[in-house]
Amino acid sequence: MDTQKSVAFHTLGCKLNFSETSTLSRMLEAEGFEKREFEDLADVYVINTCSVTDNADKECRQLVRRIGRKAPQSLVVITGCYAQLKPKEISEIPGVDLVLGAAEKFNIADHLKELTKGDSTKISSCDIEQVSGFNSAFSLNDRTRTFLKVQDGCDYTCSFCTIPKARGKSRSSNIQSVLENIQKIADTGNVKEVVLTGVNLGDFGKGPDGMKKSEEAFYDLIQQIDNMEGVDRYRISSIEPNLLTPDIIRFVAGSKHFMPHFHIPLQSGSNKILGLMRRRYQRELYLERVAEIKSLMPDCGIGVDVIVGFPSETDENFKETFDFIHQLDVSYLHVFTYSERPGTPALDIEGVVPVHVRHERNKVLRNLSYKKMQYFIEGQKGKQRTVLFEDHNKNGMMEGYTDNYIRVNTPFREEWTGQLIDWTIQ
Repeated sequence: MDTQKSVAFHTLGCKLNFSETSTLSRMLEAEGFEKREFEDLADVYVINTCSVTDNADKECRQLVRRIGRKAPQSLVVITGCYAQLKPKEISEIPGVDLVLGAAEKFNIADHLKELTKGDSTKISSCDIEQVSGFNSAFSLNDRTRTFLKVQDGCDYTCSFCTIPKARGKSRSSNIQSVLENIQKIADTGNVKEVVLTGVNLGDFGKGPDGMKKSEEAFYDLIQQIDNMEGVDRYRISSIEPNLLTPDIIRFVAGSKHFMPHFHIPLQSGSNKILGLMRRRYQRELYLERVAEIKSLMPDCGIGVDVIVGFPSETDENFKETFDFIHQLDVSYLHVFTYSERPGTPALDIEGVVPVHVRHERNKVLRNLSYKKMQYFIEGQKGKQRTVLFEDHNKNGMMEGYTDNYIRVNTPFREEWTGQLIDWTIQ
């Protein structure tokens, strides 16, 4: 280990993964490692994986091959959801030295001390049912925005999803610990926005062992956070419609620091498909939530997750989804093409949708998303919103997001980086 002093990370997937990668990086830096960019030469490469779609699996394999060509003597560590779900499969990828499951991810420093290139691939995983404990994590890679993990795992059993098998049962931090982490973030002096993240964020309140702690809930958490000083803006990354209570909506509407922006998974606008997906609501509840938000915050930005091509989704079911979203007062969509995931109940549902049909439906909804955002921006023209500009100079341009999540591009100005600027929407 004496010569293995540099480490490079690559993150696949969600904001939660980014927060964990950043924490792993700081842990290894505290152990004496020098952090390097993934494109540079390093002694250790760590890939934090996702496994929501087949593409994430394929991208992991491609990254390992790229490292093998560039730095054949470097150690390669795979962790994250793909590592938990398919450790043996990953261990058979040429060049992989260590596979860390969900329970061992944050023990990476200890594992690296015992690792030598050329040994047989080591798998350190476990039964996901035995995963307990909550590991706090937050990102500090971007000096203007931080992703703060406050919840992990999921007790829902959506028929298309592997996340409960990859991350275990729902468990979370406690309010005091979250506030302490926010204070650490605020003490850096350069973070203007914190994004609260989790697998099922609205389920916050279950302790590290997954047991419900009735005295703390997500609503209590955001109330406490709003009273803190040192960070200007907070966002709720994504929250299930059945857990987005009217109380939470009303609170955000009157909040000092929480932005008028929600991201609410829908997945389908057909109640038949929602039932087959084992979602915990019907479209009527989703409609109510959007109406409640817009009645209190007419300028609020609302993002929607939707899956196309789920088994048995007919043309009529897809039209239901299209028509439902078309009428919703939302701002943009994240459209996912359904892909078969091993071990999920959705595999047993008859009526497989041809892949080319799935892709066509994806295009239709992405086009709708573009139109939704254009319509939303049109309605905001002439209004003044606050923009947090990033510190990246992209070919002489810089970008940032308004409080209600409209992306703004403008010629780069050094003095605006990481600053909140009043901006008139044009």
